[in-house]
Amino acid sequence: MKQDETQGDDTCRTIEVAVVEPPSAKTENFDEEFYVPPLNFAMVDYGIFRSGFPDTANFSFLQTLGLRSILYLCPEPYPEPNVQFVKSNGIQLFQFGIDGCKEPFVNIPEDTIREALKVVLDVKNHPILIHCKRGKHRTGCVVGCLRKLQRWCLTSVFDEYQRFAAAKARVSDQRFMEMFDVSSLKHLPMSFSCLKR
Repeated sequence: MKQDETQGDDTCRTIEVAVVEPPSAKTENFDEEFYVPPLNFAMVDYGIFRSGFPDTANFSFLQTLGLRSILYLCPEPYPEPNVQFVKSNGIQLFQFGIDGCKEPFVNIPEDTIREALKVVLDVKNHPILIHCKRGKHRTGCVVGCLRKLQRWCLTSVFDEYQRFAAAKARVSDQRFMEMFDVSSLKHLPMSFSCLKR
């Protein structure tokens, strides 16, 4: 406050306003980077992360995770900047091309989801990032099936799926997760913490 003036019962105050410039990618004084996670980023379990499609603005953040692998669930080729990022950071890219289906009666490829889960369950691939375009449907199905393997109740599986899919939640995805048979994966080594319980 610059000054106070009293006039009867009223007090008038004059204040100074500071003008603050928005931060740039690096601050001048600290030379720190801003870490921006990809859309819908979250930790699934120790060493397992999920998100939407990462772009160049997310690369610094992803480096902090020390990723060994990325599980990409779209059929489109990985963009060149992303290819360069995985190569320069020694990250292994696993691609399982699942078409993004907006139709309610398109079948989700169960065999592809099963193969993707085998990659996720292999601790040699951890830390791993699972992603599709928005981190909602394809990623949600893989994570939902993992949760069934972890013996989560369906209500909790669906709650997590809906938290990421929001208004775009699909009954067909939830039906797929409900019907997914995890018995064929139970023979795999379940070496990360959440599956040992």
